[in-house]
Amino acid sequence: FKVIKFKSMNDKKDENGEFLPFHLRVTKFGNFIRKYSLDEIPQLLNVLKGDMSLIGPRPLLVQYLPLYNAKQAKRHDLKPGITGWAQVNGRNAISWEKKFELDVWYVENISFFLDVKILFLTLKKVLIREGVNASENVNMTTFTGSKKDQGI
Repeated sequence: FKVIKFKSMNDKKDENGEFLPFHLRVTKFGNFIRKYSLDEIPQLLNVLKGDMSLIGPRPLLVQYLPLYNAKQAKRHDLKPGITGWAQVNGRNAISWEKKFELDVWYVENISFFLDVKILFLTLKKVLIREGVNASENVNMTTFTGSKKDQGI
């Protein structure tokens, strides 16, 4: 399925055809909607369509599918969510391994009360703008595979 989002970055590339760094591609509108996590709001349409859940592991790029080890692939046992355990425990400021560890923990420990906790923590994180990016000038790095084959 296609994740519905506001476009927050332009497609400018360098002379080699590579995308420019994050801070040179993000638009003024993009900065604003990312700062307040408004870029996630259109995904409510994905929830209404049944493609996503409010809570669950964040959907990632399709090209990452062959890169997951067996344990990391468990994150796909649930529908992806707009917010999740990894988002309220570091968001883009944590490593891929930690993010997958948190996603799998959520899949293995899902409950109504955990979902309520995640919703409240998400509201708190959005209001205080915590953990949005690892740095103001850097987007989350590309996932190139796990450092560990089987465990996280």
